[in-house]
Amino acid sequence: MARAKANGIEIEYETFGKKADPALLLIMGLGAQLTLWPDALCEGLASRGFHVVRYDNRDVGLSTDFDKWGVPNVMDAFMKLMKGEKVATPYLLDDLANDAIGLLDALDIDRAHMVGASMGGMIAQIAAAKFPQRSRSLVSIMSTSGRHGLPVGKPEAVAMLSAQPEGPAREQLIAHAIKLRTVIGSPGFPADRAELRALVERNIDRRYYPAGAARQYLAVLASGDRVDLLKTVKVPTLVLHGADDPLLPVDGGRDVASLVPGARIETFPGWGHDIPREMVPKLVGSLSKFCKAA
Repeated sequence: MARAKANGIEIEYETFGKKADPALLLIMGLGAQLTLWPDALCEGLASRGFHVVRYDNRDVGLSTDFDKWGVPNVMDAFMKLMKGEKVATPYLLDDLANDAIGLLDALDIDRAHMVGASMGGMIAQIAAAKFPQRSRSLVSIMSTSGRHGLPVGKPEAVAMLSAQPEGPAREQLIAHAIKLRTVIGSPGFPADRAELRALVERNIDRRYYPAGAARQYLAVLASGDRVDLLKTVKVPTLVLHGADDPLLPVDGGRDVASLVPGARIETFPGWGHDIPREMVPKLVGSLSKFCKAA
């Protein structure tokens, strides 16, 4: 892995494939490190002729954090926003989209396929809309427009966003992360226990940093919806969503597809809010076919 200076911060990133191939930028979601993009997915896309770049968003993993800003009271911020009041935040989703473009600048990449999952999908939507000259296409995965009134996730899944581990010990952190990934995971593709634990351990040992995730969540809330913005997207757009996503229901993906002119959507039964190994070949196939035609 490597680090680049971009948009006033440092961004940790990793690449797969040949530099001369079309770039495909993978943008991860809330509190999620670049390692949540499976190696097999990145390698599969590289083998199909793409220069794959995955990276840590600001305030997660090994990229610059905003620890000096402190841990926000997300519930208090949510209540203020419901009243129409402004909340203080160190950055918004627009800043994370600018980070993506800044990383492309640092890597001397003119244009890339913008591929984002969950909050990363929101960032990719903004990047594609505001920087069409830098975007080959947009792929919004397990994401949403943020439109008020869309169905919300299952209570047990939503509750996990604010749930806390029983304690600070490593085993307690592992148990909590396993529970989170099980609750939001794919009902049709239950995770192998040993594989799930290995993934969780890898991420906790790389960096456990819930304060950054809280600030990212604040940025999502404070940034509002993207309904009007999505109507301005001019690049080819594909929406991928699990029909059984317990955290961000498929209605959110359908709304994105309905707003972006010419967008199409593919839904997958049994898929939740993760990237199980059973979905990797399907995603490599859908992404490579779409991006090569874009």
